[in-house]
Amino acid sequence: MKSLRALALTTLVLGGCYGSFGAFHKVHDWNGHATGNKVANSGIHALLWIVQVYELVLLGDLIIFNTVEFATGDNPFR
Repeated sequence: MKSLRALALTTLVLGGCYGSFGAFHKVHDWNGHATGNKVANSGIHALLWIVQVYELVLLGDLIIFNTVEFATGDNPFR
């Protein structure tokens, strides 16, 4: 259990470079314009949370993409 906590802490410290969360915003922006219907977009939004697309994108942002942005100074999603 200690090794799991250490791994989680290391991931947050090393991978937690605060960035712009570009991947999450790209998915969210796409969702806002996926259809011309606000109700359909809202349904897609709920489905993306249920299928855990947003969670995976946020995790990728936290661990990979924000770290790349921090290290290079360039957002890979702009």
